[in-house]
Amino acid sequence: MTNLKLLWRDRRFWRIAGQFIAVFLAAVVVTILWSNLNRNLQQLGIQFGFDFLKQQASFDIGETLITYKPTDTYSRALWVGLINSLRVAIAGVFLTTIVGVSAGIARLSDNWLVRNISLVYVEIFRNTPLLLQLLFWYFAVFLGFPKAENKISLWGWIYLSQNGAELPWFTLSPEFSVLLLGLTFYTGAFIAEIVRAGIQSVPKGQWEAARSLGLKPALVMRLVVFPQALRVIIPPLTSQYLNLTKNSSLAIAIGYPDIYFVASTTFNQTGRAVEAILLIMLTYLTLSLTISLVMNFFNRMVRIQER
Repeated sequence: MTNLKLLWRDRRFWRIAGQFIAVFLAAVVVTILWSNLNRNLQQLGIQFGFDFLKQQASFDIGETLITYKPTDTYSRALWVGLINSLRVAIAGVFLTTIVGVSAGIARLSDNWLVRNISLVYVEIFRNTPLLLQLLFWYFAVFLGFPKAENKISLWGWIYLSQNGAELPWFTLSPEFSVLLLGLTFYTGAFIAEIVRAGIQSVPKGQWEAARSLGLKPALVMRLVVFPQALRVIIPPLTSQYLNLTKNSSLAIAIGYPDIYFVASTTFNQTGRAVEAILLIMLTYLTLSLTISLVMNFFNRMVRIQER
């Protein structure tokens, strides 16, 4: 009886017991939801399964990086959508990092014009909905470009027209260009504030010590301040990369065939709503966990090592 009373008061016991209770309750909820799902599907005469993935898709996809034709299967179509999503996510993370870091450093510039241009950029893009920005880029910008025969030349190697952006190595469709620009400038505005806050978190003594060594301002930032600011920047930066990846699902608004777009078309044709939604959820969950894993690795690299 004495041991039972001691166990009853032991915090470690309640931590472990609480975890078991949470797992049990979660299992009960999942079981109830699964039972309801099966019952509802049976009433509709639908059998749960992914056998439809082997059926012919019978719809075209306007933009593909791998070979695809309407006679291919739904699984092939979904692979095309996944690759298109990865294409936007990877390019978006790269470009938004450049834009965000540059704007964040510019927010602290001694130059009045540079500092305020960065401020205006951050306030406009951070405080307007992403969907509205995508529609602006698409209808007001790209559809306002001349036709392909009268395309605009930038620096002699970038060409802009209603067909999209042409670079020496590849051609970008207007839908991809719009989505990439929208995600880059929208997410970059949030990253700019993260970078600004991270830089300002570095003690002034570090700035003064670096200047006392005769380092120029650019070297002070690159060698002393920014490496220390990364400890503060990386955790919220991870959240912005995750948001960018998930926000790419807004591609459906401008007709870019990402995984959400293709899965939605698959659902409309097959009526397999539950399976399509599960595939979409699994895709974004996998992408998010991968980004978190990589960013946690970088976070461990830059954190202060205590002795």
